[in-house]
Amino acid sequence: MTLEVLDIESLDLEARGVARREGKVVFVEGALPGEKVRARIVRSKPSFDTARIEKIIKSSSQRVEPGCPHFGMCGGCAMQHLDAAAQVAIKQRVLEDSLWHIGKVRPATIMPPLHGPTWGYRYRARLSVRAVRKKGVVLVGFRERRGSYVADIKECRVLPPHVSNMLLPLRDLIGAFAQPDRIPQIEVAVGDQTTVLLLRHMEPLTSADITLLREFGERHNVTWWLQPKGPETIHPLDPADIDKLAYTLPEYGLRMPYRPTDFTQVNYEINRVLISKALGLLDLQATDKVADLFCGLGNFTLPLATKVASVVGIEGSSTLTERALEAARLHGLDQRTRFATLNLFEVDVQWLRELGYFDRILIDPPREGAEAVARALVALNTDERPKRIVYVSCSPGTLARDAGILVNEGGYKLRSAGVVNMFPHTGHVESIAVFDAL
Repeated sequence: MTLEVLDIESLDLEARGVARREGKVVFVEGALPGEKVRARIVRSKPSFDTARIEKIIKSSSQRVEPGCPHFGMCGGCAMQHLDAAAQVAIKQRVLEDSLWHIGKVRPATIMPPLHGPTWGYRYRARLSVRAVRKKGVVLVGFRERRGSYVADIKECRVLPPHVSNMLLPLRDLIGAFAQPDRIPQIEVAVGDQTTVLLLRHMEPLTSADITLLREFGERHNVTWWLQPKGPETIHPLDPADIDKLAYTLPEYGLRMPYRPTDFTQVNYEINRVLISKALGLLDLQATDKVADLFCGLGNFTLPLATKVASVVGIEGSSTLTERALEAARLHGLDQRTRFATLNLFEVDVQWLRELGYFDRILIDPPREGAEAVARALVALNTDERPKRIVYVSCSPGTLARDAGILVNEGGYKLRSAGVVNMFPHTGHVESIAVFDAL
């Protein structure tokens, strides 16, 4: 393929530099905005090309030395070569561009970004496992950036240090199993008192395998869970460990128990900051009735219950709503909370009316967003609407779509919006937006 000298204009969400060549977009892996590079075109499509840097002719002032020796080969991170503050600025631009180009809305105010730790923050992870028979090794880590193979990593700077330090011992552990090639993955969940490793195994473990697991667990303060088949088969190696896993929300005096496959935020430090920010933005009054939609384990619901008269948490998974109710009872908040299981992607205004009036609503959907909820909200009469909506998003595109519905079809005001740096060194953009009924 040909070599080209390219001027990099911007960065896409995969942290690829964006250039133009004869009117055609070229995505250049590893390039940063403002750089001039010599790059080799490695793939050509009708609407775009992809290229790989051969030489940086003019370097960006925001380029930094990656903090991890495996950056570039491992696919776990995409932006370590970019200054941390610049990463956040780019994500903020992505959010603003999405709101305007997709939703045709602009926030009245841009909120300062919410920051947390940039290293050692990833308390949840799915590690791939692959036994390479020809080399006689077992690899444990993330996938390679340019393929489906497991990256040969010996450490990971975004994992907590004690988890990173287990990567090589885990290789040795799996390598000593009777059938190491039948172990496809290990999920990591770091709690307040223990670290859970969930082992997916395609064949039954031998008694010798179990002994190895117990010895490893004692040595590394690890609680093992096993998954022999589908998700319904997940169980702790020792039944007494069933309730050990939890995270804490000290500001609200809460301890949130969960299972290793339950959804929780990856970055616990920024999650605490996000909860505090969201509750502040809701401008809560002690007499308020609040709805928490897509409530999950009650990550926002229970903190809300410590501040207001009543909270309704609604989620599509009965497993999660049951877990949330258990946590509410544990903390004596069950008189102020109720939970319901419902598919929020199929709701309408009639359902919303039957649910009752709420002073405030918090929406925290998955990547698909909350289009049905937004359309139900705009169909309410003025006197039926919540005074304020706080929307926590993990996808700028669907947030922008839903913001367009609320503002342009429903007359809501987009008071403010900003990014939450939940996933440093990745292209993932978490954000928060505030809407007021007019």
